[in-house]
Amino acid sequence: MSDLEKAKILLQVAKRDLSTISGMLDSETFSDEPFGFFVQQAAEKLLKAWLSAIGETYPYTHNLTSLLQSLEDLDCDVKDYWELADFIPFAVQFRYELLLSEDEPIARKATLIKIRML
Repeated sequence: MSDLEKAKILLQVAKRDLSTISGMLDSETFSDEPFGFFVQQAAEKLLKAWLSAIGETYPYTHNLTSLLQSLEDLDCDVKDYWELADFIPFAVQFRYELLLSEDEPIARKATLIKIRML
């Protein structure tokens, strides 16, 4: 499978996550943990699609920082996306733990916009 074909598949799968995120804007119905999980998943797939689209092999990792750094090292403009690295704990940690009550709630609409921009 070509790099562009991989990128297209990743984009299609990320669209599924984006659709889920769009349906989870109501924090009364959906807690931050599952919302954050799907944000992390969408960002991971989109960053891997970006790497694939430019002919690079992406690492098998959930670490958004690593993916962003790979893109930055290739002179891609990722400066607007570094804040998405805050969602790394949602990939695994917050699937099995709760956010602390003093944690700032996720700015869902702004996060959705950021993922759409990516």
